[in-house]
Amino acid sequence: MTNLLNTKSKDVEQDWKNKMYVFGVIGGAIVGGLSALLYVRSAEESMAAEGEMPEVSTGTMLSLTLAAISLIRQIAESGKKKK
Repeated sequence: MTNLLNTKSKDVEQDWKNKMYVFGVIGGAIVGGLSALLYVRSAEESMAAEGEMPEVSTGTMLSLTLAAISLIRQIAESGKKKK
């Protein structure tokens, strides 16, 4: 009987983890797709105005990378218990 209860509690524990992984993957895909859509739209407008593809500077890529790391860190911290 005890073994059956332990198995069930492990299933429940794994179930919420799986739901969070699926939510994270779907949410990341939506945000990534939307970001790509907005970037392409902006690049097309710039190409129409200037006739050439805009370049993304190293500084812009660095600031976007730091913003993404900060967002991931905030998400990770939200899983901790508040004091």
